[in-house]
Amino acid sequence: MFHPFELAFCGLSGSGKTTLVTRLLRHFRQQEREPGYFKHGCHRFDIDRTGKDSYLARQAGAVSVMIADPEKEALISDTPGNISGSTVLDSCDILFIEGLKELPIPKILVVDTTHAILPLLEKSVIGNVLALVHDGHAIGLERFGLPCFHRDDIGAIAEFVGKHLTSLVSAIPLYGLVVAGGRSLRMGSDKALLTYGKDNQLAVTASLLSEFCPQVFVSCRQDQAAAYAGFGHRVLTDTYLDLGPLGGLLSAQREHPEAAWFVVACDFPYLDGKTLGSLSSSRDPFRFATAFMLPGADRPEPLCTIYEPKSRISLLRRHGNGNDSLSSFLAHSRISIVNASGTDTLRNVNDPSGMQRALEELNGEQS
Repeated sequence: MFHPFELAFCGLSGSGKTTLVTRLLRHFRQQEREPGYFKHGCHRFDIDRTGKDSYLARQAGAVSVMIADPEKEALISDTPGNISGSTVLDSCDILFIEGLKELPIPKILVVDTTHAILPLLEKSVIGNVLALVHDGHAIGLERFGLPCFHRDDIGAIAEFVGKHLTSLVSAIPLYGLVVAGGRSLRMGSDKALLTYGKDNQLAVTASLLSEFCPQVFVSCRQDQAAAYAGFGHRVLTDTYLDLGPLGGLLSAQREHPEAAWFVVACDFPYLDGKTLGSLSSSRDPFRFATAFMLPGADRPEPLCTIYEPKSRISLLRRHGNGNDSLSSFLAHSRISIVNASGTDTLRNVNDPSGMQRALEELNGEQS
């Protein structure tokens, strides 16, 4: 509801929710994750003062803290320039929520000493509970058939949370997207249909992606669909028009918003499976994207990149603000960077002289 990797910690006042959450924040921060913290309460709050929950969460390692009551909300973040709560929370790898027990968010229930919270669980007022945490008074908790942890067993609780997050990641399909929708003005002919070896670039790129993706799609304009339909891959025509590669990605995300997209342009004739494999194996699903940084470049390469599902909202928001650059998105978002030094396979070819040079070099390698 608030974040793709969210987990709520619920319980009555004084049950130890904040202490548990801050210990878990510290644990995952030490694991090089950047967690966020969101607390919703029914009472007036004070923020970022010593001893307050928001202060404790920041001290424990939360990179973004949001706290709200029915009258107001406040936000503290390590991402200057972003004043939108949704933008800041999306930038976090994971989000721990304190409260909101009535909402259908996956949650861990912190059971108080007197078990006063349990009638709400028995009556299904509190749902989607994954586990129970207690203070040592565990008699009777087994009847719920849920994993039970002592609140001081942070290692076991963190392991359980980690497995839950892993299960969420494993449910995200990775689809391939061959970007073939350009107008090839400098080349003078369709770059997707150029042949540098045994087959054209559309077919070669799709074949490379199929090693890592169970489904591969071709992104193009409506007027190109007939020409590309016979290559054995489903064609996705742009539903966001005249936006360049962003339009192709947003169209694919509209079709399958649940998927991560391994986006590769069709103008990389030197590309090989080893290069794609290094990106795939380095993928971080908790970030917006995983991308190569080429030697000497000041921005990541946007057209050989894995875009995660959560990137969609941010891309749409940027489009609404008039920014349709995938390169700018990668440069200003929390992504995973893969150093591409030592590889020469990400040279793109956009004009006849580059094509001739690639033909000579590639055919020389094959002879």
